[in-house]
Amino acid sequence: MAENEEQALEERLKSALWFSIGKIVDEETLKLGVNATPQFIGALTEMVWAQIESVNTDLESFAKHAGRSTISTEDVMLLARRNEGLEAVLKAYVDKQKGGKSKRPTR
Repeated sequence: MAENEEQALEERLKSALWFSIGKIVDEETLKLGVNATPQFIGALTEMVWAQIESVNTDLESFAKHAGRSTISTEDVMLLARRNEGLEAVLKAYVDKQKGGKSKRPTR
Protein backbone atom coordinates (compact mmCIF):
# COMPACT_ATOMS: atom_id res chain seq x y z
CA MET A 1 0.00 0.00 0.00
CA ALA A 2 1.39 3.42 -0.94
CA GLU A 3 2.21 5.98 1.76
CA ASN A 4 -0.65 8.26 0.66
CA GLU A 5 -3.13 5.37 0.75
CA GLU A 6 -1.99 4.41 4.25
CA GLN A 7 -2.37 8.00 5.45
CA ALA A 8 -5.83 8.24 3.89
CA LEU A 9 -6.87 4.97 5.52
CA GLU A 10 -5.55 6.13 8.90
CA GLU A 11 -7.48 9.39 8.61
CA ARG A 12 -10.69 7.52 7.72
CA LEU A 13 -10.20 5.20 10.68
CA LYS A 14 -9.54 8.12 13.03
CA SER A 15 -12.64 9.88 11.73
CA ALA A 16 -14.75 6.78 12.32
CA LEU A 17 -13.29 6.46 15.82
CA TRP A 18 -14.00 10.14 16.55
CA PHE A 19 -17.59 9.71 15.35
CA SER A 20 -18.14 6.59 17.48
CA ILE A 21 -16.60 8.13 20.58
CA GLY A 22 -18.65 11.27 20.01
CA LYS A 23 -21.86 9.23 19.93
CA ILE A 24 -20.93 7.39 23.14
CA VAL A 25 -19.99 10.63 24.89
CA ASP A 26 -23.25 12.26 23.75
CA GLU A 27 -25.31 9.35 25.11
CA GLU A 28 -23.50 9.40 28.44
CA THR A 29 -23.62 13.16 28.88
CA LEU A 30 -27.38 13.11 28.25
CA LYS A 31 -27.78 10.44 30.95
CA LEU A 32 -25.63 12.40 33.40
CA GLY A 33 -26.97 15.84 32.53
CA VAL A 34 -23.53 17.27 31.79
CA ASN A 35 -21.80 18.72 28.75
CA ALA A 36 -18.67 17.59 26.92
CA THR A 37 -16.70 19.94 24.71
CA PRO A 38 -15.48 19.00 21.24
CA GLN A 39 -11.97 19.36 22.64
CA PHE A 40 -12.73 16.66 25.22
CA ILE A 41 -13.99 14.32 22.50
CA GLY A 42 -10.91 15.07 20.41
CA ALA A 43 -8.55 14.42 23.32
CA LEU A 44 -10.38 11.20 24.23
CA THR A 45 -10.17 10.07 20.60
CA GLU A 46 -6.40 10.71 20.53
CA MET A 47 -5.95 8.81 23.78
CA VAL A 48 -7.94 5.82 22.47
CA TRP A 49 -6.01 5.91 19.17
CA ALA A 50 -2.69 5.84 21.05
CA GLN A 51 -3.92 2.87 23.09
CA ILE A 52 -5.00 1.07 19.91
CA GLU A 53 -1.56 1.62 18.40
CA SER A 54 0.11 0.28 21.56
CA VAL A 55 -2.11 -2.81 21.61
CA ASN A 56 -1.45 -3.35 17.91
CA THR A 57 2.32 -3.26 18.45
CA ASP A 58 2.13 -5.67 21.38
CA LEU A 59 -0.11 -8.15 19.54
CA GLU A 60 2.12 -8.10 16.47
CA SER A 61 5.16 -8.71 18.70
CA PHE A 62 3.50 -11.66 20.46
CA ALA A 63 2.58 -13.28 17.14
CA LYS A 64 6.05 -12.67 15.70
CA HIS A 65 7.70 -14.12 18.81
CA ALA A 66 5.58 -17.25 18.38
CA GLY A 67 6.71 -17.50 14.74
CA ARG A 68 3.32 -16.56 13.30
CA SER A 69 2.28 -13.83 10.91
CA THR A 70 -1.32 -13.85 12.18
CA ILE A 71 -2.49 -12.62 15.58
CA SER A 72 -4.32 -15.33 17.51
CA THR A 73 -6.71 -15.50 20.44
CA GLU A 74 -3.79 -16.58 22.61
CA ASP A 75 -2.00 -13.31 21.80
CA VAL A 76 -5.03 -11.31 22.90
CA MET A 77 -5.31 -13.33 26.11
CA LEU A 78 -1.61 -12.78 26.80
CA LEU A 79 -2.11 -9.03 26.39
CA ALA A 80 -5.11 -9.07 28.76
CA ARG A 81 -3.30 -10.97 31.52
CA ARG A 82 -2.53 -7.81 33.52
CA ASN A 83 -6.19 -6.78 33.69
CA GLU A 84 -8.00 -9.49 35.62
CA GLY A 85 -11.47 -8.15 34.87
CA LEU A 86 -10.83 -7.89 31.15
CA GLU A 87 -9.12 -11.27 31.10
CA ALA A 88 -12.13 -12.89 32.78
CA VAL A 89 -14.57 -11.31 30.31
CA LEU A 90 -12.46 -12.34 27.32
CA LYS A 91 -11.96 -15.86 28.65
CA ALA A 92 -15.71 -16.29 29.16
CA TYR A 93 -16.34 -15.01 25.63
CA VAL A 94 -13.72 -17.32 24.10
CA ASP A 95 -15.04 -20.30 26.07
CA LYS A 96 -18.58 -19.50 24.91
CA GLN A 97 -17.42 -19.27 21.29
CA LYS A 98 -15.53 -22.54 21.52
CA GLY A 99 -18.50 -24.21 23.21
CA GLY A 100 -20.84 -23.01 20.48
CA LYS A 101 -18.61 -24.41 17.77
CA SER A 102 -18.37 -27.83 19.38
CA LYS A 103 -22.15 -28.11 19.75
CA ARG A 104 -22.80 -27.68 16.04
CA PRO A 105 -23.93 -30.80 14.26
CA THR A 106 -21.29 -32.47 12.10
CA ARG A 107 -21.99 -33.59 8.56
